[in-house]
Amino acid sequence: MCFSSTSRFLTNGFVSSGNLTILPTQACHAVELTIALPENQKIYFASDFHLGAGGKQASLQREKLIVQWLEEISVDAAHIFLLGDLFDFWFEYKSVIPKGYTRLLGKLAELSDRGIPVSVFIGNHDMWMNGYFEEEFHIPVYDKPLILHCQGKTFFLGHGDGLGPGDKGYKMLKRVFRNPFCRKLFATLHPSWGIAIANFFSRQSRAATTAETFLGEDREWLVQYCKQRLTEQHIDYFIFGHRHLALDIALPGGSRYINLGDWLRFYSYASFDARDGLQLCYYSAHVPVKTLPLDG
Repeated sequence: MCFSSTSRFLTNGFVSSGNLTILPTQACHAVELTIALPENQKIYFASDFHLGAGGKQASLQREKLIVQWLEEISVDAAHIFLLGDLFDFWFEYKSVIPKGYTRLLGKLAELSDRGIPVSVFIGNHDMWMNGYFEEEFHIPVYDKPLILHCQGKTFFLGHGDGLGPGDKGYKMLKRVFRNPFCRKLFATLHPSWGIAIANFFSRQSRAATTAETFLGEDREWLVQYCKQRLTEQHIDYFIFGHRHLALDIALPGGSRYINLGDWLRFYSYASFDARDGLQLCYYSAHVPVKTLPLDG
């Protein structure tokens, strides 16, 4: 039995608390989670807040909006999943975390204290989490995909980076960044230097990235990943971030691929309940995003 390295809150391969049960998976690629969804409650999904990007004031306004959204959904949230890139950069030193983001961190602590389960996934911008969320907020952090079972449906959750064919350069770079030795080497830098350097390269990376556009079925590597995964296991809903596109795409066999968009342009999120199923919505008006068929 294999577990995500960040799922160290598991005891003897199994933990159960309230309406949440975590089970070991036979493959090393995912942890499995089963949630019993109470009546009139929902599961919420969001990703790619990228707090810190776009300048201090823009980031602060975005953070306040995110906190407002979290407060609004807390009235009926059975579980909140945040699927990576909450921050444009995040690195945890032994006793230091990046300055700022106090409103979001405070809201996450409050939600946890109120007994509302929150789960966080690392993304490619905040992959260097190291226990702070677990220790301070009792929020589990996943560094690999999660298979979620709820209401007879199976969900496949993850940030989405590094999945699917191609993009070998990034996959190699990701292995370097995730290497424990490289992580320890970076930690030897004084936080003022280390965080400043990382923020600089994060801004450079963003400036060099062209606007995200849908590439079509044959070129979208997450679509290809979903289709390949469906040959091995039935998944009702694939939910990812990373692409910065709000997408709801029909897949073979009645499955769907949801990309959560971001909170830089779309302010989009997804919700699931027994009555309406899974919906991808824009926060400004809570308007569902139309499901798109695959090309051809």
